Amino acid sequence: MSFLKLPEFKVGALVVAIGALIAFMSLQVSDDPSFLGRSRKAWFLLPNASGLIKGSAIKSAGIPVGSIQDIKLQDGQARIEITVKSDVRLSRSAQVSMLANGILGDKHIEIQPGPVDDAELEDNGQILTVKNGGSLDDVMTQVGELATSLKEVANNLKEAVSDNGTDKHILGRIVRNVEKLTGDLAEMTSDNKEQISEIVDQVHNITEAIDELVNDDSDKGLKKTWKNAMVHIDSSLKNIDDITTKINKGEGTIGKLISDEQTSEDVSSAIEGISGLVDSANKISTGIDFNSYYLNSVGDAKTAIGVTIQPGLDRFYYLGVISDPAGVVETTDIKTTPAGGTANQIEEVKTYHSKVKISAYFGKNFFDWTLRGGIFENTGGIGVDYHMMDNKLTATFDAYDFEKVQLRAMVNYKLLYGFYLVGGYNDILNQRSAQSVFAGAGLFLTNDDLKLLLTKSPF
Repeated sequence: MSFLKLPEFKVGALVVAIGALIAFMSLQVSDDPSFLGRSRKAWFLLPNASGLIKGSAIKSAGIPVGSIQDIKLQDGQARIEITVKSDVRLSRSAQVSMLANGILGDKHIEIQPGPVDDAELEDNGQILTVKNGGSLDDVMTQVGELATSLKEVANNLKEAVSDNGTDKHILGRIVRNVEKLTGDLAEMTSDNKEQISEIVDQVHNITEAIDELVNDDSDKGLKKTWKNAMVHIDSSLKNIDDITTKINKGEGTIGKLISDEQTSEDVSSAIEGISGLVDSANKISTGIDFNSYYLNSVGDAKTAIGVTIQPGLDRFYYLGVISDPAGVVETTDIKTTPAGGTANQIEEVKTYHSKVKISAYFGKNFFDWTLRGGIFENTGGIGVDYHMMDNKLTATFDAYDFEKVQLRAMVNYKLLYGFYLVGGYNDILNQRSAQSVFAGAGLFLTNDDLKLLLTKSPF
């Protein structure tokens, strides 16, 4: 009898074949690629491995590529040892994430192999980049924090709208202000019902008037007058178009002015001439001089205000008004006869009356000297000035009124900001009985000073 035909052999062969089939099927459905050496190993550390169990799947892009081989405790953290298929290339920049499978707390490991051009991770190497994905615990923690915040908001809102807590929170103060505002509005509307009613009636009347104006179909109504106005506007626009067309073609005076080169050159020359005239006027320097000095013998002050116009550095024009306390001198003789005597005593009394005088003369500068000539206090006269100490000190001598010759000598010393001191001797020959020593002060402002004062003035 042959050995292969024995019942025992047949039963044993059937058992072996069934076991092999079961093993083959187990290999096909298993997530563990470590069977038959078809895998590579790696590991990483997690601060919390709750939800992970040994044998859990390792996925990449949602596809199972391995499984968890072991979970150990290392230096206070969970060491997760994994096995992945050999065809999954892990680089040194590979990343792992722990993701939830559902709301029951189960988790799996999601692995990202990393860029292809990166260096390959050695077998049983550590994956350094670990991301802890969301879990139900995290969600519950956030929900708890949100509930705490909502509770605080509810408490604050309760305190804000309560009688005793309105001043503690901004919302409470807003509510109180709104309450006061609505109360004031209610009181105002109740106290002014008649006025509000009148305002409403007036607004209604205005809207009715506007409606009547807009919808008026008469000859003088808005509709027809508006149409007529539009016709006139259209005609005006056509006229403007015709005028601009003629100007562009060079027709008419304005057209020639724009198109004709010779006319344009003539206008340009005229403008340049006007511009030169204006520039010359701008270069003219003007000044205002005010001075007053006390005449000792007369017992009053002589005051003058004038304008100086200087078109150049070497010449100037002066026009001034002078109030002279010794302008008119009246002399009175008093005769007295003593009792029982024949001798007469004569006393002379002088009376001074103010008089307004005009001065207008021309001045010419010659180095440190200035010669002046023209009208001096209503009469013809001449004057000479000598400037010293860089024009700070000036000596002046005037001669005028050649009928009763008036001679005057004085000095002028400039201080700061246009202020100056003046002193001298008036009516040296005493021809008008106004011989006197005088002293005073003055102020001279140029056009630049006036511009500065006007721009800095607060008014």
